[in-house]
Amino acid sequence: MINQKNKYTKRFNFGISRNPTSHKAGSNVMTIETRAPDGGHYSTPSVGLTMTVKEARALQGFLNAELGYAGSPAVADDTPVEIDTVIS
Repeated sequence: MINQKNKYTKRFNFGISRNPTSHKAGSNVMTIETRAPDGGHYSTPSVGLTMTVKEARALQGFLNAELGYAGSPAVADDTPVEIDTVIS
């Protein structure tokens, strides 16, 4: 059974796809894509990054440590999306 979750913000799309029964490479991935709004803040329509869930957890640890994550949800509109809400 494949589990897929998505989170959308004004500037980014976050997605995760997990298959707990599969042991194939690439079956558990996280994606981050830019969203090109009207007015074009990006030079290309969309830029994407794909990583394994293991790599996403390493990124999560880095962001939590460097951004001072205290376990509470973000309240400001400009605050980055907490990665743990995307991959949990």
